[in-house]
Amino acid sequence: MVTPLQTIGSRRQLLQSATCGIGYLALMGLCKDSLAVGQGKSPLQPKVPHHPARAKQLIFLHMRGGPSAMETFERKPELDAQAGKVAKSKSRKLTPSHWKWRQRGGSGLWVSDLFPHQAEHADDLCVLSGMHTDISNHTPAMLQLHTGSFAFTRPSMGAWILYGLGTENQDLPGFVSLCPPLINGGAKNYGSAFLPAIYQGTAIGDIKTPIQDAKIGNIENGRLTHRQQRRQLDLIQAMNRSTATAHPEDSQIDGVIESFELAFRMQAEVPTVFDISGETQSTLDRYGIGEKKPSDNFGRQCLLARRMIESGVRVVEVCDEFWDQHNNLVKGHESRAAATDQPIGALLADLKERGMLDDTLVVWGGEFGRTPDTAQKTLDGRDHNAKGYTMWLAGGGVRGGFQHGKTDELGYEAVEGRVHLHDLHATILHLLGLDHKQLTYRYAGRDFRLTDVHGVVVDEVLG
Repeated sequence: MVTPLQTIGSRRQLLQSATCGIGYLALMGLCKDSLAVGQGKSPLQPKVPHHPARAKQLIFLHMRGGPSAMETFERKPELDAQAGKVAKSKSRKLTPSHWKWRQRGGSGLWVSDLFPHQAEHADDLCVLSGMHTDISNHTPAMLQLHTGSFAFTRPSMGAWILYGLGTENQDLPGFVSLCPPLINGGAKNYGSAFLPAIYQGTAIGDIKTPIQDAKIGNIENGRLTHRQQRRQLDLIQAMNRSTATAHPEDSQIDGVIESFELAFRMQAEVPTVFDISGETQSTLDRYGIGEKKPSDNFGRQCLLARRMIESGVRVVEVCDEFWDQHNNLVKGHESRAAATDQPIGALLADLKERGMLDDTLVVWGGEFGRTPDTAQKTLDGRDHNAKGYTMWLAGGGVRGGFQHGKTDELGYEAVEGRVHLHDLHATILHLLGLDHKQLTYRYAGRDFRLTDVHGVVVDEVLG
């Protein structure tokens, strides 16, 4: 499939098409009636929210694989006291927390020593320790985290937000996924499903490619001037619009038209946003960016997320590699913390200093959590746990220095302040000014929404 940027970036593709003669005339300036399709109103234009918004944009820090709550943000002294004892299942033993805990900030929020940088922002964190979801396998759980459904192909949360609010910068994608995983649902995690294609996320790089090496192909054109590209695109779009008129039932055509226009505009804007050479050395150091630093890759992603939000992008997802430690948990969690903790702390500090945290909602977490016991031969490991785990919110109108909900005394399942993923989605939309019951799209004879027929706003976490 030819992408918009590939089409814009290659004169040869146009000249080899069935319309090569017309295309050549258009490029040579001999076709006078150029169709300026880019001048119409875009579906990505900012839209009025359902109610006053507390947040204007979203950054999702996705910890793929499932961080352990009892190693990070939910202290379990009873688990430590019973460490080594036989668990509910006789084949398992209870595993203690592997890090010390301290009360942080003026709020006294408990955060383990695994996250010293995030701990510095304890008074900004709203910790959800009563999270639960429906399934404990990675791929369906990730799909449910991103789309609300593990069984059906549904639009991603980012696509719903873009559909509901549009975006502030028409020269950049409204929804960007940095270094998303190639498995566990892949593109479905940032896709638009039955929503118009213009609302799908723009993936930059992938989980196996350092963001420094991730490129958007054909962002520059060495053959045509800007004016020539515009005339080329006007010709192509004239044919696209003719096709759209002949097939009004196919929203994909409109998506292609808008994507071509966005790709054309991106050529000027994207290089500027992605160029961090103008950032001060102190900023780069703060984010942990450096050739030999374990935090370099994630630090670059977090800095790009700030730059994108600052430039008007509505939703940015930043993805870390793998928190799935069934054994070697200490080494594995230490490695992931070394890669992510400093950049996350820097992002929160940077947003706050720039006056952006108040209207930027930051969400941290994985697709589920981990058990308080282990099925391995060593106590250095935990299995998947969908019944009780932790995520946190910051900024964007939430209560800071606050822990909502909890699991039982050992950490098996949420028992108070239970928040299902549907509730989390409803709350995120609410903070962005969207009513999850009103944000609907009619498809196949019924109205669909991100939360389906579920979800309640968690009022307790609202600031």
